[in-house]
Amino acid sequence: MKLKELPFSLIKTLKLVSIPVSKIKNAQSEKIPVIVSLTTIPSRMDKVHITLRSILTQTKRPEKLLLWINEKDQHNIPNSIQSLVGDILELHFTPHTSSHKKLIPTLLLYPDRVIVTCDDDLIYESTWLEKLYQSHLKYPKDIICNKIRQIAFDEHNNLQDYKKWVFKNPNDPIKNMAIGAGGILYPPKSLHELITNYELALQLAPKNDDLWFKAMAVLNNTTVRQADDVTTEFLPIYGTQKISLKKINVDQNFNVNQWQDLTNYFQLKINN
Repeated sequence: MKLKELPFSLIKTLKLVSIPVSKIKNAQSEKIPVIVSLTTIPSRMDKVHITLRSILTQTKRPEKLLLWINEKDQHNIPNSIQSLVGDILELHFTPHTSSHKKLIPTLLLYPDRVIVTCDDDLIYESTWLEKLYQSHLKYPKDIICNKIRQIAFDEHNNLQDYKKWVFKNPNDPIKNMAIGAGGILYPPKSLHELITNYELALQLAPKNDDLWFKAMAVLNNTTVRQADDVTTEFLPIYGTQKISLKKINVDQNFNVNQWQDLTNYFQLKINN
């Protein structure tokens, strides 16, 4: 978390936690035909209710909000989460531990539904879901996201360092890779049928689910597009940033190694 974000995060957190649970559960805002799915880890279990509250109080609410938790942690769920369970929020349990579980088990449950994934350490501003869905209505076959990178190659068609995977205009839906933190909308059948192969996902992209999901989009000839009305406000929740894969994936350039493994295995071609 950047120091300048801290006061805004704390103020927004206080506002969210001050909303009575009854008011959240009985909100009258319109529901849209979307399922929001996310996962969490033990170190964030006492904070994820803030993310959940930010989603449950959207201007347009999802039909379902699924929180995936490892089976070993099902008896350690705090009341801050339990109290929010209701018509929209559901708790689900899985034997898996990797971040891929934010999407894969939801796809198995709802293969024909629009699914939006997000992270468990952020506060989402109130129109976040509505704006993603509006872009989906305009581009119903594309994967829609807010944060995005473009897979970059040098003049010899070799992968460049991840820090050079910068989103540029004009938009390139083939090279675009959606970044999970900003939320990603997946239309039905937008990913290859191998998407649910956990073993292969952990073999080829063990530390970055975004890379695995991108490979599955490429195999399915599905393009990735940034939302027309981009949400830029994603406030980190204080105390949730202690455990991060950034140092491995970015600082050690492991993202490039994982994408190269995916490219070699599936013979992916996006640099033409």
